[in-house]
Amino acid sequence: MGAYILRRLLLVIPTLIGIMVINFVLVQFVPGGPIEQVLARLDGGGDSLQGFSGGGDAGMQDQGAGNEQYRGARGLPPEFIADPRFRIADLERQFGFDKPPLQRFLDMMWSYAHFDFGQSYFRSISVLDLVLEKMPVSISLGLWSTLIAYLVSIPLGIRKAVRDGTAFDTWTSGAIIVAYSIPGFLFAILLLVLFAGGSYWKVFPLRGLTSDNFESLSLIGKAGDYLWHISLPVLASTISSFATLTLLTKNSFLDEIKKQYVMTARAKGLTERRVLYGHVFRNAMLIVIASFPAVFVSVFFGGSLIIETIFSLDGLGQLGFKAAVERDYPVIFGTLFVFGLLGLVVGILSDLMYVWIDPRIDFEGRG
Repeated sequence: MGAYILRRLLLVIPTLIGIMVINFVLVQFVPGGPIEQVLARLDGGGDSLQGFSGGGDAGMQDQGAGNEQYRGARGLPPEFIADPRFRIADLERQFGFDKPPLQRFLDMMWSYAHFDFGQSYFRSISVLDLVLEKMPVSISLGLWSTLIAYLVSIPLGIRKAVRDGTAFDTWTSGAIIVAYSIPGFLFAILLLVLFAGGSYWKVFPLRGLTSDNFESLSLIGKAGDYLWHISLPVLASTISSFATLTLLTKNSFLDEIKKQYVMTARAKGLTERRVLYGHVFRNAMLIVIASFPAVFVSVFFGGSLIIETIFSLDGLGQLGFKAAVERDYPVIFGTLFVFGLLGLVVGILSDLMYVWIDPRIDFEGRG
């Protein structure tokens, strides 16, 4: 097993390099960039996310105050504003675009090897501190979604396996297929319109993870306020993993029920409940429990971007979305590197969990 782990760890390096190379090359062909973003702001364009954050009024007030006053508020030297060629060259030097692409990529990877992700172009904070600041929101969303998916899917999957072929199994399978086919963002928008938009029912808050008066609430009030805000995002991100996990549980139990030792236990006079929970449950749950890291990562990475953006949750998903819109390359590549590294490490951890739970599984023997 040691040789298998070593091979997987060694594969992390070329895999990460490949991910970074592909995305670095793609970014070179994307129109616009951080320099264009800065120039747009200097010309009165304002924040690129005003339409999403609701900050349009402030931008109009700034523009209404006059162009010179608007620029002067940023403390820019007159020659920087007067000569476009000067300011573009200065920005290129500031952002490092005065170097050839190959040198920029090699410098970036050398810094990433020391976990130095640089600073955001548009925020006075390092990328690592920014990721650590936003990570609790995304982890909270991922953990709650994974926990609820397991609590619902395991009992439902066992029930479907026991009553395989019945009307209950048929109807629940149809509902699961429909739930799995609905895109997560569409389900999130549906929940938002029905239960938070005010058009039908105003049951849950529209955005954010806490209320404005969160600090003044009691401990129980803070817990209730947090659960009230996170209910819709968790429900929206749970739908796809719930469907997958239910079918995984059902198929795992069906495979075990058909094995010889189950028939032997029944022949000895054991009740169906004793056979199911005394023999089948332990073996069938191995693959379900061992899949926890993979399920968590899929919810954490797959749903965070869209769900956090729709519900205005200040997590890694919204951070990545803003960075992509603003062309904040240090944040884009830094978060991509962290996500890629976490995904690869969790993949190795998932394989190890299979072996720890069931020593009969031998990844090393597969070559």
